[in-house]
Amino acid sequence: MTTAADVLILGGGGAGCSAALHLARRGVRVILLERGLVGSQASGVNHGGVRQQGRHPAELPLAIRGRRMWDDMAALVGTNAEFEATGHLKLARNATEEEDLLRWNAMAAEYGIVPRMIGRNAIRADHPYFSDSVIAGSLLEEDGSANPRLLTPAFAKAARAAGATLLERHPVTGMTRAGDGFVVEAGGKTFTAPILLNTAGFWGGEVAAQFGEVVPVTPLSPNMMVTEPLPLFCAHNLGVVGGDVYLRQISRGNVILGGGRGESDPAIPASRPLPAPTFSAMERAIEILPHLAGAMVIRSWTGIDGGLPDALPVMGPSHTTPGLFHAFGFSGHGFMLGPVVGAVLSELVLDGRTDVALEGFDIGRFARQDAPEADIWKTRLE
Repeated sequence: MTTAADVLILGGGGAGCSAALHLARRGVRVILLERGLVGSQASGVNHGGVRQQGRHPAELPLAIRGRRMWDDMAALVGTNAEFEATGHLKLARNATEEEDLLRWNAMAAEYGIVPRMIGRNAIRADHPYFSDSVIAGSLLEEDGSANPRLLTPAFAKAARAAGATLLERHPVTGMTRAGDGFVVEAGGKTFTAPILLNTAGFWGGEVAAQFGEVVPVTPLSPNMMVTEPLPLFCAHNLGVVGGDVYLRQISRGNVILGGGRGESDPAIPASRPLPAPTFSAMERAIEILPHLAGAMVIRSWTGIDGGLPDALPVMGPSHTTPGLFHAFGFSGHGFMLGPVVGAVLSELVLDGRTDVALEGFDIGRFARQDAPEADIWKTRLE
């Protein structure tokens, strides 16, 4: 039996479920296929940061539009996923890192983003819990955090209510382009549509390769943990230049922190945090927040995301296959972008254009001789 749709979506993360919702609300017949459960990989196991600060210049316009969507999230999907504009405070631990903050702030001002730079004396007065290793910070007050466990299921529920079909536990076993459309085998069934959206995370690389577009995507498993409840001390979402540790304290007092990488086997798929990077992240957290010493870590976890050499996603139309659109490889910082990525994909499909510049995400960049490598924006401000 073959089931026909207007658009097939591969991958039930934040971007895929958002695309399903936006398309369904415009009257499109949508079928989304997810190998596991919606939000069970990168979209649901991350730190929950909702930030514009520290973004690569190519990604900043997308993040700015995405941040505006978070103000209306409850109206869009029935919940704000515990989003709070707590402010994102990025810390510098030496003069070079402080220069990086100043340089990024100058670049961001061109986009209308104006963080507040905090010098050594002020950061001591405002945040007495920081150690002497913290010499400066950059606070973007409109940024914040949310609960990644809540967001994608909310988009999935809203998409289904709008008429989309979302099929979980439907691993794709085959796909091809036939005639004017695509044929996808999943869960023992056959699905067809003239449009295919590839929002499959790390596995998006396999989908792209199936249509002749090879992308150097690698599995990325961020090492995450949470402490026991502690007395409230910091309302901001905290990061550091270089991204080697990041943390936030939620209203119940628990501190959610991350740093380093776990391990994974995407073929199963399975992932797990590792002791060494977990302990290393804890040590780095204590270096900036000494009173975390002795706090009990009660749980650790990870998932599987797709990482790319320049830490920018692939997003936009295929170069080889009409009707195919990609959005994958968000390299550990795609949670807050999921809703806007889905909206942009729906615009590309139905309107043939979007108001966000996508040139920096073009899949063809990896086939050129000047294929991108890590640059200063990635290595110091990720």
